[in-house]
Amino acid sequence: MSTEKKDIEEISPLLAAINSPADLRMLPIEQLPAVCDALRQYIIQNLSHNPGHFASSMGAVEITVALHYVFNTPDDHIVWDVGHQAYAHKILTGRRDAFPGQRKLGGISGFPNPMESEYDTFMAGHASNSISAALGMAIADKNTPGHENRKSVAVIGDASISGGLAFEGLNNVSNNPNNLLIILNDNDMSIDDNVGALHRYLSDLITSAPYNRMRNNLYQFFKEHGLITENIRGRVLRLNNSLKAFVSNHQNIFEGLNIRYFGPFDGHDVGRIITVLNEIKDMQGPRILHLRTTKGKGFPEAEKNPSKWHAPGLFDPNTGERLKKSADSEPLKWQEIFGKTLVELADADDRIMGITAGMLSGTSMSEMMAKYPKRTFDVGISEGHAVTFAGGLASAGKRPFVAIYSSFLQRAYDNIIHDVSIASLPVTFCIDRAGVVGEDGVTHHGLFDMAYLRCIPSMKIASPRNEATLRNLMYSSLKWEGPLAIRYPRGKAVNTDWHTPFEEITIGKGEQIVSTPGAKIAILAVGPSANDAVKAAAILNEKNIKTDVYDMIWIKPLDNEIMKKVPASYDAIVTLEDGTITGGFGSAVREWLDDNDSGIKVKKLGVPDKWVNHGSVAELKHLNGYDVDAIIEAVENLNCK
Repeated sequence: MSTEKKDIEEISPLLAAINSPADLRMLPIEQLPAVCDALRQYIIQNLSHNPGHFASSMGAVEITVALHYVFNTPDDHIVWDVGHQAYAHKILTGRRDAFPGQRKLGGISGFPNPMESEYDTFMAGHASNSISAALGMAIADKNTPGHENRKSVAVIGDASISGGLAFEGLNNVSNNPNNLLIILNDNDMSIDDNVGALHRYLSDLITSAPYNRMRNNLYQFFKEHGLITENIRGRVLRLNNSLKAFVSNHQNIFEGLNIRYFGPFDGHDVGRIITVLNEIKDMQGPRILHLRTTKGKGFPEAEKNPSKWHAPGLFDPNTGERLKKSADSEPLKWQEIFGKTLVELADADDRIMGITAGMLSGTSMSEMMAKYPKRTFDVGISEGHAVTFAGGLASAGKRPFVAIYSSFLQRAYDNIIHDVSIASLPVTFCIDRAGVVGEDGVTHHGLFDMAYLRCIPSMKIASPRNEATLRNLMYSSLKWEGPLAIRYPRGKAVNTDWHTPFEEITIGKGEQIVSTPGAKIAILAVGPSANDAVKAAAILNEKNIKTDVYDMIWIKPLDNEIMKKVPASYDAIVTLEDGTITGGFGSAVREWLDDNDSGIKVKKLGVPDKWVNHGSVAELKHLNGYDVDAIIEAVENLNCK
């Protein structure tokens, strides 16, 4: 792969001179296509060496340039949905020189973050929240003297707008007085472009300033003379949208809402977008501007296969050749073990159904989809629906496996409680990306699942340290009643010989994996962190600090036999988990000991009570004090020789 990296002056002196949107707005509109080209080249050069979210940001360049050119940011609000599309936004808003270090420890975030910049108006790590947030800003400004003329814009993709929260936001946009503008960045919907003179005429007419002045004047006249009310206005607007759809042969999901619709337009024609924005930005009432874009625009390989170029890793910026996958001698990813095991189980049990929420390939549920498409469901960005849907399947005799990232499963908390756990339905939650996930940072770490699930009656929670335990948990779950959560991290698993025979395991049964005669300290660990505990114990035992290790496997229920043995046999306990120690596994151990009147000393290792930013997994474990070195230090400080 080519390692040559160009600096900003070499790519574009024009882009090098833009240090803020104010600089951008000083340029003549004729220079903006060159700015767009330079932004794409800068993104390509940087992401080829420092991986990130590629295709979405490449597709949103013209939208970004047009928004900052037309609106007075940061006084006007631009709210990005998810943030995968916001790299050009970061580059234009004073972070161009910091962009090469994005997603690295100490560098800027890969997502919009209000703590990082005044141009990042709202947190944008999880999908579908932009409309609700921007509506809040629009109504706040409408009710704040001196802020009435501020503009609020939500930029949402066609995948995110399918989320339930986005529909809740749309419903309230239509029911509350506001001037919100919603940009629909459509790069995947199968909506045919309208062609012909009539369509072009209508598109030009409805966005033109004279037309809308006349339209508003008529409305004010009718209102002043008592001929129209807000209720009648809503009906007229819905009729207007329906007539436009009929005449132009173009239907959209907004016809029944009191929201004016414009488009679709070419989302890569920056001049056209600017013209339309200028003509609709001062209109009263909520509006939707529909822009058609191409994911990966400007990089042929990404345009051909945008899903694989969502976050492609390292690649050659000249040829598009991606860095080859690791050799066969390395372990598979945890998600791949899950996907292959699920298919193996489904071969033998036709009750098994697979469900994910917009993470088909990310969770390896794609393996199940490939072989059993009628028994596999990707419900899109709808985690709450995914869980309730699984509850419905389970209530009708099926055995659903729900694979969702830990940080996204948070969005379905009420559904887990109300629609699965109260009735003790046999739904198996396979929680991917549990623990620190690395460069995606604070919005994506899976730190809270043990804490937020542990308090739910009837919920069982386990975390395997290796492939065999993951497979056996999945296999055994088919014989158990009630919900089960299995959590495992992002990245490579442990062993290359992953395809172990199935063995039934026991609920709430752990195992001792390091036994040292005369040991004074016990490390109780869950999940792959138990492997770090084994490494630490080996070093400690060489130092004559005798230490035993238990792989507890279960966060709930705890192994009562081990928990009775430990306070009677050791002077101190170290608990170890890849998650928050507030309410997590260590808290469960401490609660058990308190309930059983044990005063044994306990040191809890895991993520402390703070937000964790981005960096590599190894860096984050070290900074938060639960890598091998931290385990050794904690045991040494207990002074239990």
